[in-house]
Amino acid sequence: MKLVTAIVKPHRIDDVKDALREIGVSGLRWSSTTATSRASSTRS
Repeated sequence: MKLVTAIVKPHRIDDVKDALREIGVSGLRWSSTTATSRASSTRS
């Protein structure tokens, strides 16, 4: 058993799942995340 961690763009997730099924991967767990950026503070 091997653990693979990947960052996949949302519009490609179905392609990735299909490709993994084709090679025999039966278990898949995914989670959706969002990125936020901090505004840089400016000093006066």
